[in-house]
Amino acid sequence: MSTGSDGELGQGFADGDEACLNEAYRRWGALIFTVAARRLGDSEEAKDVTQQVFVGAWRGRKSYDPQRGSLKTWLMGITHKKVADALIRRSRHQRDIEAVTVAGASEVSRQDAPTDSVVDFVVLADELDRLPEQQRTVLEMAFYEDLTQAQIAQRTGLPLGTVKSNTRRGLMRMKKRLEVDGGAH
Repeated sequence: MSTGSDGELGQGFADGDEACLNEAYRRWGALIFTVAARRLGDSEEAKDVTQQVFVGAWRGRKSYDPQRGSLKTWLMGITHKKVADALIRRSRHQRDIEAVTVAGASEVSRQDAPTDSVVDFVVLADELDRLPEQQRTVLEMAFYEDLTQAQIAQRTGLPLGTVKSNTRRGLMRMKKRLEVDGGAH
């Protein structure tokens, strides 16, 4: 491995030299993390994005051409795309939560008797039980223990991105199921 100049580092990276990957991370990992953290405003999410940048770059290293630009510039381009993807996921997640909240609020407003809330609780508990284990665990921790996704990730040992995906998938599955059941009434 020759990592003296940026050009040699870029060529080694493109050729699959793992030492060049390590050196690229050493040189620009903090920069990528800082850019992601500033744009996202969340250091845990920025850590995930930084990891995604380097994993994605390594997997896609065949598409990197050192003759066309520096490795740093290429990595920063990937960073901007991964940050944009994270913002889109966050926006979708927020819309999903709002949709479930609004659907739940409209159901509550239609209730005539206190027993309806007990029925709703039983229906929701049953729907939670039908979810795959990871989705159920994440949603139970969020709803019953009022934990943030970062706290859930820390407690379960799951990556934050996995917690977010499980939350979104679980909410969407419950929303679809409740819409189907609600439409039958």
